[in-house]
Amino acid sequence: MEYTTIRHEIEEGILTVVLDRSDHLNAFTVEMADELEHTFVSVNDNDEVRAVIVTGEGRTFCAGMDLSSEGNVFGLDESKRPSLADMHDLHDPRLRRIRDTGGRVTLAIHGCRKPVIAAINGAAVGIGATMTLAMDARLLSNRARFGLVFGKLGIVPEACSTWFLPRLVGLPAALDLVYRAEILDAAAAHEAGLAQAIHEPDALLGEARALADAWTLDRSPVSVALMRQMLLRNSAAPHPVEAHRVDSLAMFYTSICDGDEGVRAFLDKRPPQFRGRASEMPPFYEAWVDAPSS
Repeated sequence: MEYTTIRHEIEEGILTVVLDRSDHLNAFTVEMADELEHTFVSVNDNDEVRAVIVTGEGRTFCAGMDLSSEGNVFGLDESKRPSLADMHDLHDPRLRRIRDTGGRVTLAIHGCRKPVIAAINGAAVGIGATMTLAMDARLLSNRARFGLVFGKLGIVPEACSTWFLPRLVGLPAALDLVYRAEILDAAAAHEAGLAQAIHEPDALLGEARALADAWTLDRSPVSVALMRQMLLRNSAAPHPVEAHRVDSLAMFYTSICDGDEGVRAFLDKRPPQFRGRASEMPPFYEAWVDAPSS
């Protein structure tokens, strides 16, 4: 895919995705949704990448949906009258202009096999805020702003944020945030539990890279991918026995692959030489991660 609204920069195993519409405050478009969705799906098969950082070009992270677009600014087909039954098969091309574009992006982030870190360098409003809720960490510049402003526009939180947000901050805080629809400064966003840390603007990307290294450098890519998906999915399962089923298979297959090397390296007092690839997951993996949509 040719990227026109984002930019890719790869260095030492870290892919930095830059939202690159600075002349429009990196406002979100259908094209940006397509490019981000493609990025987070295709990176699963790119074994040169061990972590992803998302940031914005210029002084803004993402100012939300580009409201200057012609027609329905969210890219939706206003002639349709869809029902819940119509939403069963999300791969149906007829849903292309019914599905929430932000949700396509956050579902791709949720399914990603690599840790994803948001380096929020400026204002993150609307989809600019909700897209980051699916990421593993949000680091803020002290100039950043974070706004779940949907209530002021007469619309609703999107991008699957009503699933992600309560898991990050708790249900009472999530309700308060969406009801108030305020734009928070960096300190208030951090206090609300929306971000892990606040940094000086010039240090933000360096801190994001340091975190990516701490999580993925000299780690098994298969183990990292499994741990990410196990925590995201098992924590939402109705009973711990569901986690036990997946834990058992994940332990079985990692123990006979990179786990064997990890144990030998520990006993030999040497760095491990992991050979697993996130592009080649254990045989149970695809059926497991595809189960919610079946």
